[in-house]
Amino acid sequence: MGAGLVRLVIAYLDTNVVVWLAQGDRARIAPKAQRRLERADLLISPMVLVELEYLYEAHRIRLPARAILLKVGLEAGVRVCDLAFPRVADVVLDEKWTRDPFDRTIVAQAKANGLAPLVSADQEIRKHYPRAVW
Repeated sequence: MGAGLVRLVIAYLDTNVVVWLAQGDRARIAPKAQRRLERADLLISPMVLVELEYLYEAHRIRLPARAILLKVGLEAGVRVCDLAFPRVADVVLDEKWTRDPFDRTIVAQAKANGLAPLVSADQEIRKHYPRAVW
């Protein structure tokens, strides 16, 4: 999907999916999730950027968050959701299923935006968020 193409539906991406897109490793993405990527306007929570930067600082990925965002933005049309943080934080407060602040916020972002689909390989996320796609 080109960066200028706007779809009628949205889907959020979990951090792992963003990394695989940036690496050009779509083979790691399940077929159902790939179909969702092709049909949706792709968004990420700002928390994905924070997690990407943590991964970069820990030497688990090679590019910093801004470089990854630029790459997936140009190649797949991914953009950062601008939903107001107080609205997301209100939903985060009810995400008691994990102590991971990244997962809590990423799921809450999708929930706060009309229970939007969230593309994620994470089994815990899929277990606790019925709109998760994989």
